[in-house]
Amino acid sequence: MKIQLLAFGIARDLLNASSIELEVPNGSTVLNFKAFLANQFPSISSIQSFAIAVNEEYAQDSLIIQEKDVIAIIPPVSGG
Repeated sequence: MKIQLLAFGIARDLLNASSIELEVPNGSTVLNFKAFLANQFPSISSIQSFAIAVNEEYAQDSLIIQEKDVIAIIPPVSGG
């Protein structure tokens, strides 16, 4: 199934894009998607932790991703 991936902050730099259309396996959970990302984009593993939002809402690892969902990688933010 196709999803839209949005990348912010350092994730955007590591993926060399702010938006990518991806084909992911049907029935994938957010946890499965994180493993898929690490496999497809090994550089993303350099981010120690990051949040995933699905359709503009923070998502639990157990959430099942649906066709045409918009998924955002939200890395930790620092600064003042």
